[in-house]
Amino acid sequence: MKQLISVSDAAEMVLADTFALPAELATLHEAEYRILAQDLFAKRTQPPFPAAAMDGYAVMDADARQGLVLKQIGESAAGRGCGSAINQGECIRIFTGAPVPAGAGTVIMQEDVSVIEPGVIRIDQQIEVGRHVRAIGLDFAEGRLLLTKGTALDAASLSLVAAGGHNLIPVIKRPKVAIIATGDELVLPGHAIGPDQIVASNSFGIAALARRAGADIVDLGIVHDDKALINAAIKQAFDSGADILVTLGGASVGDHDLIKPVLSDFGIGLGFWQIAMRPGKPLMHGRYGNAHVLGFPGNPVSSMVCAHLFLLPLIARLSGGAHKHHFLQARLETAMRANDKRQDYVRALIRFDQGENAFAAPFAVQDSSMLSTLAAANGLIVREPRAKEANIGDNVTVLMIR
Repeated sequence: MKQLISVSDAAEMVLADTFALPAELATLHEAEYRILAQDLFAKRTQPPFPAAAMDGYAVMDADARQGLVLKQIGESAAGRGCGSAINQGECIRIFTGAPVPAGAGTVIMQEDVSVIEPGVIRIDQQIEVGRHVRAIGLDFAEGRLLLTKGTALDAASLSLVAAGGHNLIPVIKRPKVAIIATGDELVLPGHAIGPDQIVASNSFGIAALARRAGADIVDLGIVHDDKALINAAIKQAFDSGADILVTLGGASVGDHDLIKPVLSDFGIGLGFWQIAMRPGKPLMHGRYGNAHVLGFPGNPVSSMVCAHLFLLPLIARLSGGAHKHHFLQARLETAMRANDKRQDYVRALIRFDQGENAFAAPFAVQDSSMLSTLAAANGLIVREPRAKEANIGDNVTVLMIR
């Protein structure tokens, strides 16, 4: 009997000799959550001038005294500075972000003054000299390192590089994932369905996971169980520049499981085929040049579990990052029987009490065709091969999928 490869060994093989894709320039909108390909330095100084941090009045430091009466000689607003210097006994009405006029060193909040008459104010509070003025370069100076290579560009990071004067950002190219669903029994949602057919669902879930992980998707639709048609679809996937080809179905050993022989026709040797896991045993992996091929089982839950374990880490590696599975310990709420030689991923509902303790309730039926339980589950209980029976209250390892 063939020895099945372990999940951990299979995961290592998928990522072996896999490196980040080349860099490309992306707009600020396109760069969201992508990985920075090189260190990024400020092209400008922020702020480029002393700026008001509050709405109020700009005064000379010598005039920042309670009880002093000052004459307003102008106004400075964001984008429209006053242009006039001030002298002792004078002030400038100023608004947040506006340039502080020459001669002024302190901004007094408007709440701390009284308007005696139009154009004349009195300082009502004791003021700290230098308050509410942002110095030149307070945030960063031209040439300063803003972000280091490898940074994931979240909202704050994108705002920072935009403020630093960058409109095009060097980022790692998005992996392109081509998806092919195979099977005579499949029809697309919304189409007429025959008496022996089912609605195709896998490709939509796999595409959603991959897209959320940062991949671009090429959906090549449904291909019937015909070697020539499957061959043509796989060629189309590689011609499109796919970095990852995901096939759905046709990965087992039946007469209609054609993926393995068609891949062989392409000269693709499989690093592994069939692994010691449930669901997802008939998983296969190979390489076509620099492109990866992942052959997922046709059962929808099997393919989704395989995507969480193998596709998401592969997308992350090609994107220049690293995928971190979210594991935690939870107390079992239903007893579980002893496991066999395969590693189980059991759909479960994970709840948390007010103390953040986790509790896991596995669904009673774990058939790999049942999407309803996958949609209801937020975690997978991981049962190691040959694990002994587990009782209520025992700790179990959970892979969170939501």
